[in-house]
Amino acid sequence: MSSREAKGRMAGRVFISGPIQGMERHYRDKIREILVRCGYEPVDPWEREKVIYSAKAEVKDGWWRNVPHPDFIRRDLEDIENCDLLVAYLPRLSAGTCMELFYAKMKGKKTITICEIDDPSPWIVAHSDVMLRSLEELEAFLKKSKKNLE
Repeated sequence: MSSREAKGRMAGRVFISGPIQGMERHYRDKIREILVRCGYEPVDPWEREKVIYSAKAEVKDGWWRNVPHPDFIRRDLEDIENCDLLVAYLPRLSAGTCMELFYAKMKGKKTITICEIDDPSPWIVAHSDVMLRSLEELEAFLKKSKKNLE
């Protein structure tokens, strides 16, 4: 997407990244709500994936074992490429979230990491334009910094 097309949208598109295995996903609802309140368009891959896989079987713990990995990853990477910003939520270490954070930076995207990990890896810090500690900090930051992120 060209920068002209991106500027033509009312709100920047924001990819929501965070752990999905063995973790309640309520944080995704909270991040989506914050993004909408702050004038952004959330892109949550979990919303798509749960529809795709719930059509085949009830979405329960372990559902990802039946996912064709290349398709799952390709869809996420395409979403990241079509977004302006990535918000990574790291209440604990997540390989997928770290890979998405890395990919977003390699594609020149702005990144915000909400990291609850004490003493996070230099890889996480180096690939995060902004490091926050809580969802409340995310909302305050987005309200204050919207023009700088677009």
